Amino acid sequence: MTRPRWKKALCIGLPLAALLAAGGYLAWERWLDPTPSYPHAVMKQAQALQERMVSFDSHITLPLDFGTHGQEADKDGDGQFDLAKAAKGRLSGAALTIFGWPEIWNGPNAPHHPTAGFVEEARNQQEVRYKIISGMVRDFPNQVGIAYTPDDFRRLHGEGKFAIFISMLNAYPLGHNLGLLDTWAARGMRMFGFNYIGNNDWSDSSRPLPFLNDSPDALGGLSELGKQAVQRLNDLGVIIDVSQMSSRALEQVSQLSRAPIVASHSVPRAMVDIPRNLSDRELQLIKNSGGVVQIVGFSGYLRPLSQKTQDKLNTLRAQFDLPPLPNLAMALMPGDPIIAAWPEQRFGSYASQLYAILEEEPKATLKDLVDAIDYTVRKIGIDHVGIASDFNEGGGLAGWEDVSQTRNVTAELIQRGYSEADIAKLWGGNFLRAWAMVEKAAAPSLSSSR
Repeated sequence: MTRPRWKKALCIGLPLAALLAAGGYLAWERWLDPTPSYPHAVMKQAQALQERMVSFDSHITLPLDFGTHGQEADKDGDGQFDLAKAAKGRLSGAALTIFGWPEIWNGPNAPHHPTAGFVEEARNQQEVRYKIISGMVRDFPNQVGIAYTPDDFRRLHGEGKFAIFISMLNAYPLGHNLGLLDTWAARGMRMFGFNYIGNNDWSDSSRPLPFLNDSPDALGGLSELGKQAVQRLNDLGVIIDVSQMSSRALEQVSQLSRAPIVASHSVPRAMVDIPRNLSDRELQLIKNSGGVVQIVGFSGYLRPLSQKTQDKLNTLRAQFDLPPLPNLAMALMPGDPIIAAWPEQRFGSYASQLYAILEEEPKATLKDLVDAIDYTVRKIGIDHVGIASDFNEGGGLAGWEDVSQTRNVTAELIQRGYSEADIAKLWGGNFLRAWAMVEKAAAPSLSSSR
C-alpha cells in the first residue's frame, strides 16, 4: 500500500485505532486532476530525450512489502515505483533509500520517546529494504543493477538496465556507532542523510517533534558525533544529504565538509515558508560546496495550503483548545509544544483528524514543481539543481503520479524553454558531477577498501 502523501509529516506514536478511525487516512487518494496536455511536438521531443539521456530521481522509498505477491518488482503494480513503470517512463535510475522509522508503537503506557524496541525495529526496516534491493538485482539481472560509482551508473544506462543508487536516511537507528557508516558504505551506500522528523544524537532536525520531547536546535546543530560523521563520510566518499536538517546543522556541515553536499529532496523556502524548506542562504551554501539541490515533487512543500484547508485546521485546533495556526509548519504536522503533555489517545485523535483534513487538499502540479526549479536555477544556477519525486513517502503531483509519468516532467521543462542540455543536467548530469567530486575527495585508503 502506498503511503498517503501527508503521512510523511509524522510517522510515529499514533494509536492504531485512532488511525483507522480517521476514515480513509490510510488510503491513497487518486485525485481527479487531468494529466497535463502538451503539444504533440513537445511530447515527441520529451519522449526522444528520455530515451537517450541519463535520468536520475534522487529520492524513492521502497515499501517494506515490495517484491512480495501483488507487489512484484517487475510488474506494473499499484505503487508509485516498480521496474515496469521505470521502463515506461524511461527513468535511468534512482536513489532507493535504506530507511528505518517505525510507524506505530502501541501500548497503554507508550513513552514519549523511542524505546530500545523502536531502535531495533528501525534497524530491522533498514535490513529489510537492503534485502529487497539485493533481491531485485539477484532476480532481475538483465533489468537492474547497483551503481557504486558514476561510471557504473552510466554503464548500466548504456546496457538498458535500471541503475540503483543506495542512499540512507536518518542516523537514529545507528545509535552512537560511527563504524556503521563504514559497514553501510561497504554494502553500497553512497549517500547519507542525518535526519528525518525528530532530532537524533547526531543532528537537529528541521522538524523537531514535541511528542518526543524534542525542542528546536537542541544540539545547536550538529553534535560532536555528527561533526565526526561529516569527516568520516568525506573520507568514505559518501555524499552528505542535508535535506531535513535544521538550518544550523546544514550550515555546520557546509563549513566542515571538504566535498560537495546535496539536498536530496527539498524545495526553496520561497515557495512555502516552513523550516523543512531551504532558505536562500542554504541554497547558496549548497552551491558554494559544489553540490546540488534536488527539487522534490511534494505538494505541501511546493504550494501553500489553501485558505479552505487552513480554516478547517483552525476549527479543529479550536476543538482541542489550541490557538489559531501561527504558521504553515504547524499546519503540516502536530508541532505545538503543549502536545508533549497530552495523553497518547488525545494526541492520536488530534493527529488523525489533522491528516484527514490534509488529505483533502488537491495536489500541487507540474507547474508548481517547475516554478520551484525556475526559482532555484535563478538563485544558484543551472549546474546546481536536480529533480526528486519522494515517491512512496508522500511525493506525487498532478501529472507526475508515479515513475511511468517521468516524461511529463521533461515536457514541462521543454515547454518552459529549457534546452535539452540543461534538462539533461537537471535530470542527472549535475548529481553525477557532484558524486564524482565527492569520490575524488575521499581518503584513498578508505574509498579503495569498499
